[in-house]
Amino acid sequence: MSASPNSSTDMWSIPLIALNMNVRKRLGLFLNPRNTVASDWMSVAENMGFSYLEIKNYEGCQNPTRKILDDWQSRCPEATVGKLLKLLEDSDRKDVVEDLRHLIDEDCRIYLEKQKEPPVQVPEVTSCIPRTLERHAITLEDDPEGGKPELFDAFICYCQDDFDFVREMIEQLERTEHKLKLCVFERDVLPGSCVWTITSELIEKRCKRMVVVISDEYLDSDACDFQTKFALSLSPGAQSKRLIPVKYKSMKKPFPSILRFLTVCDYTRPCTQSWFWVRLARALSLP
Repeated sequence: MSASPNSSTDMWSIPLIALNMNVRKRLGLFLNPRNTVASDWMSVAENMGFSYLEIKNYEGCQNPTRKILDDWQSRCPEATVGKLLKLLEDSDRKDVVEDLRHLIDEDCRIYLEKQKEPPVQVPEVTSCIPRTLERHAITLEDDPEGGKPELFDAFICYCQDDFDFVREMIEQLERTEHKLKLCVFERDVLPGSCVWTITSELIEKRCKRMVVVISDEYLDSDACDFQTKFALSLSPGAQSKRLIPVKYKSMKKPFPSILRFLTVCDYTRPCTQSWFWVRLARALSLP
């Protein structure tokens, strides 16, 4: 299956992670409503191989389509864009494929372009210093002549609505005895560069870890979605404890399933707030 009648893109080789939040939301608009005429998310889930009990449990989700996509992506190596389109067609939902085809094509194009970026490390060099000119001088304290780059203990993944909590994080982790160095995009990154390129550079090569500030607003952010998935791709199975989810307020929406296997630093429980910052600082201070 190709991307479109006049495209040679092989979608069977493109992982499901290529589809951004906008496409996943639109899939939910088509598949979430229970339908007696057309197949809904249950039929797609069944074709994905989910069991009857799993599907029954998904009924309680606010967005079951998104849940099955996330879970299918995390547990099935064959979860590709091409496979998803085939499953939709097998479920007699060609209308969904046709309506979203241009958006899916665009997501796949962007994904393939990102894969063409030069490797971040050449075999004979083990240093993490950037090798491309466009990645010099991207933060306030970088050397514009291409010297040693500014490094951080953690990249903070957040949406604008949660910035007040990020300010508190700065106060508690940078300006106390912990003396950690956080990368806060709006504070530390110089304007004028490509957001996706610079974000990837910071997460992969400049920051030891990434703190993800989880909230309902986070779930609606394409930027946060990209940053989280990119960080997870660098640390499959969380072997290096690279990504740390932080929940600081109650949520109406389900916790993101893609992070369900990671230990959460929970600020919402009064009984644990007294050691919340010490615990988080300790995790960020590890080698």
